[in-house]
This record gives sequence, structure tokens and C-alpha cells, in this order.
Amino acid sequence: MNIHPTAIVHSKAQLGKNVIVGPYSIIEENVVLGDDCIVGNNCLIRGYTTIGKGCQFFSGAVVGSIPQDKKFKIDQKVFLEIGQNNVFREYITVNPGTGENGKTIIGSDNLFMAYCHIAHDCCVGNNCVLANNATLAGHVTIEDAAVVGGLAAIHQFVRVGKLAIIGGCSKVVQDIPPFSMCDGHPAKVYGLNSIGLKRAKISSETLRALHKAFKILFHSGLIKVHALEKIAQDIRSCPEIDYLVDFTKASARGLCS
Repeated sequence: MNIHPTAIVHSKAQLGKNVIVGPYSIIEENVVLGDDCIVGNNCLIRGYTTIGKGCQFFSGAVVGSIPQDKKFKIDQKVFLEIGQNNVFREYITVNPGTGENGKTIIGSDNLFMAYCHIAHDCCVGNNCVLANNATLAGHVTIEDAAVVGGLAAIHQFVRVGKLAIIGGCSKVVQDIPPFSMCDGHPAKVYGLNSIGLKRAKISSETLRALHKAFKILFHSGLIKVHALEKIAQDIRSCPEIDYLVDFTKASARGLCS
């Protein structure tokens, strides 16, 4: 380990091999920090926070501080779980869950750019990118390989489907469909995230099927139930189509229009 003399690391904090802690950073009692993590200067990691190996925290990151929730009681035991190889840039804030045993979960290989905020009880998957000042309210779910543009704000309980992309400065108040490209104030679906899907090596046949499904779902004028019936009738089943259908059926807040 390489801990700067000005850093404060609680004697009961658990630090893995080859951890680096920079000047004036604070790591509190119940933190578990995996191997090869790098904590920059002036960072604070606190609470019941568990962090996997290879994560990086840049200047001013505040991770595990109590939720910004008026219902939170200071004696509640809440948790933050972070996977491996995540990058947290300058001045990001990440809160644990709220309510007794509440939990915020972040997967692996994500990039959180400067000033992002991840509120209580959020769930972020793997290989996601949140650009500068992206803001997640409580109970937001971001699925794998989604991209959230800078200054976008996502309402509580919203779900963002995998391989979706949200434009900068968007106001997101309803669920973002998987594989979609969304933007606006409030956000609307503008089409398929074709570039992201190609980068993910989705086949041309599946891309054509998704294009057809999006036309039925968003441009046919059919209500959701009838649109899903037509998708089932007209488009051959595949994992991506099945996932789009299941996501739509499960949407509690409704899909962006």
C-alpha cells in the first residue's frame, strides 16, 4: 500500500493489495477497498461501502455519504456496493441506499465523469458511461452499456434500458427503452441507437428486426398492448426483441414517447 502521510485511514478499514491513497483523503471505518484501487487527493469514502478491485477515484470524490433523503434516519444501516474497474472522476457523489438495509449497487467497468451524482437506491449495470453532471435521482436503474449525456437529469424510479443513449441536457421522466436514442426536455425517442448496437456487434438481421419493432411501437399509432401484439405477430422472436417486449410490459412509469 501507498498511503500519503496526510491521508486519514481508519484502522478498521479494509484495504487490499497495492492500494494508493492520495493527500488529504479520508477512508472511514466500515469501508472495504479492493486490490489496486487508486484514491486521489481530497476524496472521502465512508459508510458501509464495499469497492471491488481496480477502481479509481479522482480529486474530491465523495462516496458513501448519507442519502439526500428527508426520510433517512441517521441510525439506519445502509449500504453501497461497487464492482471492479470503475472510474469516478472529479467531485462525483455516490450515496448508499435509504431505509434499513437499503442498498445502492454499481457494477463494473463504468465511467462516471466529473460532477455526476448517483442518489440512494440506484442500480447501475456494467460498461455504462455517465457524462459530466449527469444526475440520477433515487431508485433509478441504468442497465448495461447505457450512455447518459452531460447535464441529463433522470427522475426517481426511472429505468434506462441496456444499450440506450440519452442526449445531453435531457429531462428524463419516463423509462428509456433499450437500444434507443433519446433526447429532449422531456426526453423523447428519436430512433434506434444504431451506432451503439453495431459497436456491440449486434447482427444486421437483429438490427432490421429492432428497426421494425421501433416503428410499430413508436410510429404506428397503436396503443402499447396492440403494438406488442403486432410485434409478436410480425417479427420473428430473438433475444433482443423479447427483451424489448418484456421491458415495455414491465414499465411502471411508461416509455418515453
